[in-house]
Amino acid sequence: MRRTNAFLAVATALCALLCFSNAASAQGLGFLSFLWDEGAAREVVAFNPRHEPGQVIVSFGDRRLYWVYRRGEAISYPIAIPREKSRWAGTTRVSDKRVNPSWTPTAEMRRENPRLPISMPGGHPQNPLGVRALYLGSSMYRIHGTDAPWTIGTAASKGCIRMYNRDVLDLYPRVPVGTRVTVTWNRYRA
Repeated sequence: MRRTNAFLAVATALCALLCFSNAASAQGLGFLSFLWDEGAAREVVAFNPRHEPGQVIVSFGDRRLYWVYRRGEAISYPIAIPREKSRWAGTTRVSDKRVNPSWTPTAEMRRENPRLPISMPGGHPQNPLGVRALYLGSSMYRIHGTDAPWTIGTAASKGCIRMYNRDVLDLYPRVPVGTRVTVTWNRYRA
């Protein structure tokens, strides 16, 4: 009987947390982020030498972002890619960079989830853009951190490229405004 009561108490508490978590957090589970082990790691990899150093290659096929730091080598970062209906490809440039960017959901996002806030200030722990953002061309797309690390490696976004916060902190100072960014479905991993 004590076990049943203890189980019910834990289940009730967990349900309350799930039901009343902040809607702005990706997947509505931001309060669980402290439990997440950011296991997938960035790594230095051999890379196609035809790519010029200093450019960013985003491979939706690999679910990796590659920053080419010298001919034939890149730093590879795990990413979350867009969901099927939000997929895109092309070449653009980094048009802006922001530390602790604020976030304003689009009208479409608010129609899909009316519980979303009108905006979220930069630096808030449940800001879906995380700690850094690199803006891509004149689009609404960004390479950014996340408040939902469990989405890395999945197809989860509305078009943006999500990174672990620790990885976007590593990439951010390496990539100046004007950097060429190629977004493709090509695969580069051996």
